[in-house]
Amino acid sequence: MDRAEAGELLAEALVGLRLPDPVVLALPRGGVPVAVPIGAALGAPVDVLVTRKIGHPGQPELGLGAIAEGGEPVFDAAMLEHVGLEPDDLAVVVERERRELARRVQVYRGGRELPPLAGRDVIVVDDGLATGGTARAALRAVRGRMRTQAGGMVILAVPVAAGETARALAEEADEVVVLAVPAHFRAVGQHYMAFDQLTDADVLALLSGSAGP
Repeated sequence: MDRAEAGELLAEALVGLRLPDPVVLALPRGGVPVAVPIGAALGAPVDVLVTRKIGHPGQPELGLGAIAEGGEPVFDAAMLEHVGLEPDDLAVVVERERRELARRVQVYRGGRELPPLAGRDVIVVDDGLATGGTARAALRAVRGRMRTQAGGMVILAVPVAAGETARALAEEADEVVVLAVPAHFRAVGQHYMAFDQLTDADVLALLSGSAGP
């Protein structure tokens, strides 16, 4: 199974929700090929909601939080305590990730705003949930935007997730739709037959063939 096939299966589950006017927001890069078949099945616009991980200053791969466009940084309190840092200690990292986030928004949307969310159900899509840090930041950013636009439900949809993460994120979304919650979850990519790394060009090509806002 690749991401597109996973998206087709996820779309079948989402069609059953009978959402009247949904919009699909994919977390790039991996969420985009999952989201495109969902948008096609629902007749919904597909766009990106850009997120960035906030890493440890000395170990960038160690995620301590995340930020999504239009939202504030969301930190992993347990990880911060574990490494002995406070949010203020990450100010330089956060500012760097804000700049990279803005660059990617420009690349993917050319400065265009997100589709209107007022009165609509928003489906946030990724290719899987491990720790769920970026998904949490994305959901909170969507919530913040919808509070000012009187939106509908916020739905998180992923093909595969760690069980503890899926349960935790149920507190952030109105509904979490997951196809598989493996008993021994280690990494998202292990649950795909094909899990290629995607480029910005891949994202743009996928978005160009999906429904518009």
